Amino acid sequence: MLNETACLALRLEGPLQSWGFESQYNRRNTGLLPTKSAILGMCCAALGIPRGSDDEKALLEQCVDLSLLTVAIPRYLKYGEKFTELSVRRITDYHTVQNTKTASGGIKNTHLTYRQYLCDASFGCVLSGNATLVNRLAKDERGQGLENPVWGIWLGRKACIPTAPILAGVFPDEAGALSKLLGVHPLDALTHQREVERFEDGSDSLPDQPLCFAAPDGIRRFAPRRIVLKEAQ
Repeated sequence: MLNETACLALRLEGPLQSWGFESQYNRRNTGLLPTKSAILGMCCAALGIPRGSDDEKALLEQCVDLSLLTVAIPRYLKYGEKFTELSVRRITDYHTVQNTKTASGGIKNTHLTYRQYLCDASFGCVLSGNATLVNRLAKDERGQGLENPVWGIWLGRKACIPTAPILAGVFPDEAGALSKLLGVHPLDALTHQREVERFEDGSDSLPDQPLCFAAPDGIRRFAPRRIVLKEAQ
């Protein structure tokens, strides 16, 4: 049936993560939660879809209708008989890059950049929408996708390697996906961000709905989406 829906459950765990947010030029910041553009970028890489291609454009147009729920999942370390929650930290890595172009077209010997990363973070993400599309992202007719990626998939940058399989499964509803990702934790007990359809239902707008990852002019293009953020209770 054309109206069938499904939920794609994703597990994002790793010692380093970086989710580009307000990231420009020499300062590459990270948000505290994964962006929709990064998640759909991982899906394109897993399917082997080249940047800027017609296939990418067609897929991203379909993915506009997918809604995203992102949940921050606490992580714990065991010391003796006690468990201690790991604090998520945001660190900045200092880089020098050689032989970069200047605005006038010349070459600059050394360029300074600052790149942020999240340490010890863990997230669960649920993409909900058209069942055919959701199942394709997990595994297409060639047997490729998040279950068997064509290209490497990273947690925001190539230095951020996942420590667990990203695909947690495809489920008929959100409750099943959250049960897999959160276990005994109720959603309201954790900080989470939900995409909403109506403007009045949201608390903020994020410019992270990807339209193109590599336009002919070299500029990536994004549209805004409406979200509501709820802190852990």
